[in-house]
Amino acid sequence: MTACLFDLDGVLTQTAKVHNAAWEETFNNFLRARADETGQPFQPFDPGADYSRYVDGRPRADGVRSFLASRGVELPEGSADDPPEADTVYGIGTRKNEVLLRRIAEDGVQVYDGSLAYLHAARWVGLHRAVVSASANCRDVLIAAGIEELVEVRVDGVIAREKGLRGKPEPDTFLAAAAQLGVEPGNAAVFEDALAGVTAARAGEFGCVIGVDRVGIGDELLANGADIVVSDLGELLVGAER
Repeated sequence: MTACLFDLDGVLTQTAKVHNAAWEETFNNFLRARADETGQPFQPFDPGADYSRYVDGRPRADGVRSFLASRGVELPEGSADDPPEADTVYGIGTRKNEVLLRRIAEDGVQVYDGSLAYLHAARWVGLHRAVVSASANCRDVLIAAGIEELVEVRVDGVIAREKGLRGKPEPDTFLAAAAQLGVEPGNAAVFEDALAGVTAARAGEFGCVIGVDRVGIGDELLANGADIVVSDLGELLVGAER
């Protein structure tokens, strides 16, 4: 292995729970209004099962489509310029992003201690380092967390859109990051906490896929293609307590 490709939210930074809360607030507001309009019972977004199955690791619009499809709801696509008031796929995605940015501004961004130690160790031994995230806010989060200088390459939602890369669970973004680092997929390790991300890494035939289980989905990460599962990247450091 000569390179490490890290997902951001839930692997390096503690923003996965902020994303989850933003999705929950956004979807529940939409579902509650829809229930009032149709007379059907309000079934709230499940921040456990619904988040991991339909949203986590996916590009924003894909997460909206996937979750709403699970509830039998189909909306117009709209466009990336749709305002947050629009009841379209992109409009709901914009609503979620506004909630996310508000929560980040209020609460800040925390880095997992084990992940920070692993990033420093990887740089020290000469491993290449990239962040591969579906988030369009990836660069802002890296800066807010103070870890932008620890990674050499960033492939995020903005870059994926510019280059026409398919999002996770397709392997395109991971493959693009490996290419930018100048390494073959077989010589790179992927670190992912999302089922879609693990699936993408396995599809890209990366040399090692490490599942990071922060929420108790280790068996599912293994079933989707992780070679091993850890609860924190600190477990992978020599001399770390087991």
